[in-house]
Amino acid sequence: MIALVRGEVAARGEDHVVLMCGGVGYRLSVSAETLSHLAPVGGQATLHSHLVVREDALQLYGFYSAAERELFLMLISVQKVGPKVALGVLSAGRPADLLAALAAGDASRFQSAPGVGKRTAERIVVELRERVAEQVGGGDPIVVTRADGPGRVAREGLLELGLTPVEADALLRDAEGDSPEELIADALRRSGGERGAGAGARPEAEAPANGRGRQGR
Repeated sequence: MIALVRGEVAARGEDHVVLMCGGVGYRLSVSAETLSHLAPVGGQATLHSHLVVREDALQLYGFYSAAERELFLMLISVQKVGPKVALGVLSAGRPADLLAALAAGDASRFQSAPGVGKRTAERIVVELRERVAEQVGGGDPIVVTRADGPGRVAREGLLELGLTPVEADALLRDAEGDSPEELIADALRRSGGERGAGAGARPEAEAPANGRGRQGR
C-alpha cells in the first residue's frame, strides 16, 4: 500500500500530477482542490495517496490532506461511485465543506460535480450522511433520508405502511424509480417482501395517497 508520496513536481495536468521520487516519476490522479494546493513544476510536494488495483491497471490517487483521502475512500464505497466520480466530487470544494453538506443532507451540492446526476447525489447522501454526521458532530443522530422530492415521499409512505425509519432507509437505499410509487414498489420488490407492515406487506404495495396511509381495499 502506497500511503504517502513526496518529491519534486515534474509535471502538472488538469487532473493529475507527476512527482519525482528517488529517480522514479509517480503519476497521481488528483482533484482540482488538491491541484490548487500544489507547488508549481520544480517545487516540492507531499501527497497522501491511495492505490487502486485492477486487473488491467494500477492507478494511484493523490490528496493534499488525510481528510480528503478519507472522504475519497467513503465516496468510492458508495454503490456506482468510482474513483473518477469521487475525484469530481472532491473538486467541488474543501473536504470540510463537503462533509458539512453531507451531514445536512444537501444532495444538490453534489449534482454539480462531473458525472454526478440527481440519483447518484441522493445515493451519496443516503449512504454517507449518518457516518459523516458522527464526524462533523452534532448531538442527536441524523436520520438518513433521500433528498426532498419523490424519495422523501416514498420514505413517508413506507413509514405509514408500518416500517421503522431504519428499515425504510435500508429499502430505499438502492431503490430505482422516478415517482414515489415506483420507488416503494422497487424497494419492496428488492426486499422480497420480507420487510413491511406487519406480515401483510407485499412487493406490489403502492404509495399512500395524500399522506393518508394505506388505502382501503
